[in-house]
Amino acid sequence: MDPPTKSWSIHTRSEISAKYEVIGRVGSGAYADVYDGRRRSDGAAVALKEVHDSQSASREIEALRVLKGSQNVVVLHEFFWREDEDAVLVLEFLGTDLAAVIGKGGVGVVEVKRWMLQALSAVDECHRNMIVHRDLKPANFLVSDDGVLKLADFGQARILVESGFDGPQEDDDVSNSERSLQQHREAISQLDNLNQTGQENPDHRSLSHEEYFRVLDEMKTKSYSYDTDKEANIHDGNTSCLATCTESDIDDELCKGSFTYEAEEVGGNELGCLTSCVGTRWFRAPELLYGSTDYGLEVDLWSLGCVFAELLTSKPLFPGTSDVDQLSRIVSVLGNINEETWPGCSKLPDYGNISFFKVENPSGLEACMPNCTPDEVSLVKRLVCYDPIKRATAMELVQDKYLSEVPLPVPISELRVPLTSIGQDQDRPGGYNEMGSDSDLDEFGTLNITTTDSDLSTQIS
Repeated sequence: MDPPTKSWSIHTRSEISAKYEVIGRVGSGAYADVYDGRRRSDGAAVALKEVHDSQSASREIEALRVLKGSQNVVVLHEFFWREDEDAVLVLEFLGTDLAAVIGKGGVGVVEVKRWMLQALSAVDECHRNMIVHRDLKPANFLVSDDGVLKLADFGQARILVESGFDGPQEDDDVSNSERSLQQHREAISQLDNLNQTGQENPDHRSLSHEEYFRVLDEMKTKSYSYDTDKEANIHDGNTSCLATCTESDIDDELCKGSFTYEAEEVGGNELGCLTSCVGTRWFRAPELLYGSTDYGLEVDLWSLGCVFAELLTSKPLFPGTSDVDQLSRIVSVLGNINEETWPGCSKLPDYGNISFFKVENPSGLEACMPNCTPDEVSLVKRLVCYDPIKRATAMELVQDKYLSEVPLPVPISELRVPLTSIGQDQDRPGGYNEMGSDSDLDEFGTLNITTTDSDLSTQIS
């Protein structure tokens, strides 16, 4: 499907040009353009992200407002949104990303550990706030000149809370959004209380894996709802991803004829359903590849495991050329997918439509990480496993012995940061980009544009 026709340019917006100098475009995709800019008041460098899809824009704004103040999440300074015009997000500008760090090679173990700890901090902050990012990959972890890693590109993120922000709105509606966010913060304080109890009383341990997800599930059931992802599957043409350097292969006739990823609304239920058509294929969890629309934070944990494996080996873990090939590569390494290895997998929407010959001797992650230590392989195994329930949380992995034993992680100030890479390829906007899904069936998605009768220009303070 063709991208929407733009009737305006960021250069024509007087309210933007009055505050920011637009220097030039550094990234472009079907549904977003990113510009290098400078704030006129103090000369600070910024990134101006012009988002052409209203749903993606509202999700990114909402997520970044919830995560405001997080050390390892990109900063949203302010945004501009007017009726009949696209949202423009003003973000802090970070010149490179984890993909560039991996690409330059020669990353020592003490550096790897520090990059991992920063990535875990970012993901933990998201999950503690009940935000599932859904597109974790090296290119979406941006890096500052002084070595601080920050998670970006929340256009596919979902917050497990009833959102009060849907785009341009009246002041009263903005207040409603703030109240909703406050209720959300009060709810997640349950997690903090449980953790603090464990810290104050030596007889109690930190929040366990099971307890962590139990609390999240209870909050989701009692207080929160998903909005439906039915119209969020936006095809991005042949835009390449910085981390994977792959293009959408929508011409895979086998996939078109075998199964569908189109999510449907859940009748008679408060909860809408999610879409499996999210994320970049090489980092997509197997439940998504099997068409699940009932998943949670665990999809991010699988993606994080793939990111860590690539950081350790400088090579993608599962470089599939299509969704079916992606699953095939996973099965060849981890073994057969059945009720014994993954309880409940037979209930996945496309489980009966995709099958593989029985793998007698799966190669194992060790074969994919030949030069890695047992502790490094073990850490990745805690994330890259079939059963979502068994994947370690970011909170748990921070305590993994690999990260706490010598050689200890290098200080952030001693990390070697590659020269600025964002903007070198106009077709690869990296972590500032738009909906990055590259499923075989993205062309069946539809675009949902929502407008209201008011204008909105909001500063995040």
